[in-house]
Amino acid sequence: MTEVLIPVILLAALTLIFGAFLVFSAEKFKVEKDERVEQIYEILPGIDCGACGAPGCAAFAQGVVEGKYGVNGCKAGGQEGANKIAEIMGVKKENTGEEKVAVLCCLGDNETAKRIANYNGIMTCEALHLAGGDKGCQYGCLGLGDCVGACPFNAIEMGENGLPYVIEEECTSCGVCVETCPRNLFELIPKDQDIYIACSSYDDAKIVKSVCTRGCIGCTLCTRITENEIVKMDGKLAKIQWDKIKDNKSLEPTLEKCPTKTFVRRTELRKNQKKEKVAVNA
Repeated sequence: MTEVLIPVILLAALTLIFGAFLVFSAEKFKVEKDERVEQIYEILPGIDCGACGAPGCAAFAQGVVEGKYGVNGCKAGGQEGANKIAEIMGVKKENTGEEKVAVLCCLGDNETAKRIANYNGIMTCEALHLAGGDKGCQYGCLGLGDCVGACPFNAIEMGENGLPYVIEEECTSCGVCVETCPRNLFELIPKDQDIYIACSSYDDAKIVKSVCTRGCIGCTLCTRITENEIVKMDGKLAKIQWDKIKDNKSLEPTLEKCPTKTFVRRTELRKNQKKEKVAVNA
């Protein structure tokens, strides 16, 4: 009987000792959770878009408390969100910067761009891009709506003309579309600037004219009719230097004089855009 009891008693004693050690260790080494992390997380959109540089909203909230990210780091939350986070952290409110909006830098719709192939593969822009595309313009929009499926705010829809369009009322300038498009056709521009260049082609004029009726032909006229180097050439493509623009009329001459009408007005595009929603593969 004793031979049986001794091992049982020893086992029970060891269990108590280890249990007490675990309780002591848990209490001794426990990490106090900062309640500000949860408070900040509740303010965030919760869509884990990654535009802030963190892998998700929870990581961003933790990073703000740890000093890794600024209180104005959440682009989707805007100025209002930044102000609330600043209050939680007890720091001075920081400006999120000028308000921006996403625009598509391509006018190559079903009527404007020349199609050179029939594609029957995986119906995503990424796959079609890897296959070389089905349009003559190697820089043009592929029209399969990867941007539509990726936008966490449902701020992009596919128009029946074969190009996506941005619903500006819903756009938070989070930049997900910029990262998603395999041809880098989205740009975030100042929201108070209505005119921009809607082309991304670096081909020479002869090639551009053969594949698209609205592409930039690199004539450089826009650089000569604007002041302070607002428009500069990047190879054969005109580029707007947004930081050099002083007012919202600076680009008016380009809108009037551009021979291919590649400079466009956002408000006009939105007005003329057919709003019929077209289904895309998510």
